[in-house]
Amino acid sequence: MHRQCSRSGCADEAIATLSYQYARSLVWLDDLSDERDPHSYDLCQRHTARLSVPNGWRMDDRRTRRRLAYAAAPRLAG
Repeated sequence: MHRQCSRSGCADEAIATLSYQYARSLVWLDDLSDERDPHSYDLCQRHTARLSVPNGWRMDDRRTRRRLAYAAAPRLAG
């Protein structure tokens, strides 16, 4: 299952699906859905990591495999 990021001009592979409910000011971020939904947005790693929601909104990250930016950084002993 390879889908492209929904952001204009981005050709990267999507890794997560963003959905929202405007009336509740709520955004959900899930693992990439099995099928494309016209009411959701598929996002690549870069756009998922840079995601921010409007003031007053809440984001619920429901992904099972969270990709942490610092996970690849080497740790210093000490």
